[in-house]
Amino acid sequence: MTPLSPSEPRPWLRRIARWLLGAFLVLAGTSHLTFSREDFRAQVPPWLPFDVDFVVIASGVVEIALGLALLFLGRWRVPIGWITAAFLIAVFPGNIAQFVEGRDAFGLDTDLSRGIRLLFQPLLVLWALWATGAWRAWRAKRQQASVDAAGGSIH
Repeated sequence: MTPLSPSEPRPWLRRIARWLLGAFLVLAGTSHLTFSREDFRAQVPPWLPFDVDFVVIASGVVEIALGLALLFLGRWRVPIGWITAAFLIAVFPGNIAQFVEGRDAFGLDTDLSRGIRLLFQPLLVLWALWATGAWRAWRAKRQQASVDAAGGSIH
């Protein structure tokens, strides 16, 4: 994958957003393993067939790895963006379980606060796709496939 197109306005904005998301994920992952471990336990759905501590630790390690990848593997930002988005979608049932079961964690002690929290997960997914250029790359590839299918490109 090549760097962002020079014609893109403010490519530095995406880079800063990617770094911020990476730093956020490293911090969140670290908190899984340390100071917020109990809060993260409240987000593990009871129907998940794994030990709660395993889920909290494993998801923390994944978050740290994704965060570091976003910070230091800019060349691979597009696939890392898709993987990060997939991870954020995969952990969303935990947020839903916290809301549905009324579990208090992270200061979310009302249905309203837990419901508002649910709105942020899709925004994180969009942030990952935008900041890494993953969504833009997918659209460009799809557009090129359309051109190729219409016979507009000779290889």
